Amino acid sequence: MTPRQGKLKTVPMGIWIAAAVALAFGALTILSGGSALFGPSAMRVAVGDAVPFVLWFNFLSGFAYMAVGLGIALRMVWANLAAIALAVAIVVVFALLGWHILQGNPYEMRTVGAMVLRAGIWIAIALYLRAVTSKQYLKP
Repeated sequence: MTPRQGKLKTVPMGIWIAAAVALAFGALTILSGGSALFGPSAMRVAVGDAVPFVLWFNFLSGFAYMAVGLGIALRMVWANLAAIALAVAIVVVFALLGWHILQGNPYEMRTVGAMVLRAGIWIAIALYLRAVTSKQYLKP
């Protein structure tokens, strides 16, 4: 055991839950976004009035969710900063979606719901990781 490992405390269950949520959410986001963007034409029609920039952002962010989930599972400190960045990016895109809607452009209400869910999950993960980072549960 190295001196640095000796300083790490027992890993709380919340770390594993956050990692699992991030990984699962990332996989589902890639699957649903990929289907909407690249799936059969019937699948793309079923998407309805999806907002393209939101759809692309969500699809691409799924890969970031997976990377951050892996970082959380490995207890890397950078995962905290990445989770904060994801939460901020999601809120910014959500605000842009709001602007899009206020301009009278078409949209799907389920997109609004999905953005609320994404923002809530990543804000919660970022806040949790911020709390545990200060207690040395994560590695530098």
